[in-house]
Amino acid sequence: MVTQSVTGVESESDHASRLAARGVTVGYGARTVIDDLDVAIPPGVITTIIGPNGCGKSTLLRTLSRLLKPSKGTVVLDGDDIARLRTRDVARKLGLLPQAPVAPEGLTVADLVARGRHPHQSWLRQWSSDDADVVERALAMTGVSDLADRPVDALSGGQRQRVWISMTLAQGTDLLLLDEPTTYLDLAHAMDVLDLVDDLHESGCTVVMVLHDLNLAARYSDNLIVMREGSILAQGHPRDVLTAELLQEAFGLNAKVIDDPVGDRPLIVPIGRTHVQLD
Repeated sequence: MVTQSVTGVESESDHASRLAARGVTVGYGARTVIDDLDVAIPPGVITTIIGPNGCGKSTLLRTLSRLLKPSKGTVVLDGDDIARLRTRDVARKLGLLPQAPVAPEGLTVADLVARGRHPHQSWLRQWSSDDADVVERALAMTGVSDLADRPVDALSGGQRQRVWISMTLAQGTDLLLLDEPTTYLDLAHAMDVLDLVDDLHESGCTVVMVLHDLNLAARYSDNLIVMREGSILAQGHPRDVLTAELLQEAFGLNAKVIDDPVGDRPLIVPIGRTHVQLD
């Protein structure tokens, strides 16, 4: 194992990862939510954090994004302690979509997406045609160019999620953290947003997201992180991770795991107490 000082933090285990947590302990006030946790995010894939309510999923994502400061341990971004980086430098490398973000009333889609360019602005570098081109590409990538002049608060839930993702893309990062991007969306709009996330992954983005729907997590993820009570219970490809035994241990869920008929992924079939278990 290789260890270095916190200004150039890198280990053999997270050498290939741009983003990693090493021995982090995080909580709210006197309550510890995550205790001495290690995780490395594999590059170039979609990683989804799953687990029961209150297990620390969003806390881990917020810690990886530097919204929460661990009381112990280090989050490493491109080999550096993220806590020692300037906020502007973090925003140039990492885009974050928090839970249920709210735009100021009356703000247009184009204005919101343009805010993604703020980390690249300074007294010496003001808005330029290059920034306008980046915003235009971000709108096009998320399929919302035709909504550019509309107020964000007049959009549907699925449209708003696409617009917020467009803003994170306008930051010019290829590392995206999405906290429950399908919250409050019906199944059709949720899949629409996740199809977009998959397109971003195909274009070269590393994505880390939190999801509650286990079957959508299995279908759209290359790497699952399964959490329970602030710890990581399992990590790996959905085919290797999702078993009936793990679902019982992590969620207390009685279920069968079968092959997804539309993809090479597992499909979870919950079994209620009043139902006969399938053979």
